Amino acid sequence: MEIKPIAYYHGPFGSKFGVPRQSALVPGIQGRIVFQEAYRVREALRGLEGFSHLWLIWGFSANKPAKGEWQPTVRPPRLGGNTALGVWATRSPYRPNPLGLSCVEIAGIEDFDILVKGADLVDGTPIYDIKPYIAYADSRPDAVCGFAAEAPVRRLQVHLPEDLPLDAKARTLLAEVLALDPRPAYQDNPDKEYGMSFDGLDIRFRVEGNQLTVTGCSGTGRA
Repeated sequence: MEIKPIAYYHGPFGSKFGVPRQSALVPGIQGRIVFQEAYRVREALRGLEGFSHLWLIWGFSANKPAKGEWQPTVRPPRLGGNTALGVWATRSPYRPNPLGLSCVEIAGIEDFDILVKGADLVDGTPIYDIKPYIAYADSRPDAVCGFAAEAPVRRLQVHLPEDLPLDAKARTLLAEVLALDPRPAYQDNPDKEYGMSFDGLDIRFRVEGNQLTVTGCSGTGRA
């Protein structure tokens, strides 16, 4: 079977570093699904207004090409990056077929585009399919979830400089993203400066203990 993108996602994350590790961890993040010309057909959106959430099937397009054969085990960041688990027991982006699955909230429909909230996607991510979220079939409150039974509870205290060129809403969202601690789980060096792309800016920061401090930024922001 050959698949090709039907749309592309556009949002504030310019690179995969810093993107929340699951959808809805930062529910206020907004993005837009822009369909390819062949799929910009109004009839294809008919009835979508009756749903609140969507499943997105997408590609890990920001991954570096794999070298050699696929690996049957991965080291989830949730477990500190030191414990190997079978790839089928994780949502690792490094898989034989690099496909992702995310549940997002529908924020609106503009012309042929779908506005969504809570996506864990890099700007420019290819979307291969879209399906409505159906609670009676998709929700399993009594499901057993292995090592990921609970949402991440650790939150960093985030300090943003006053002169950061973001409006109040974007500042709040950036703080929520940084509070999740985007660093690799095995790195805890207070002298190391990290960088991530957010809303067209290159955000630089350091972490010491439970305190994350934005040390600077460059860029002009998104138009």
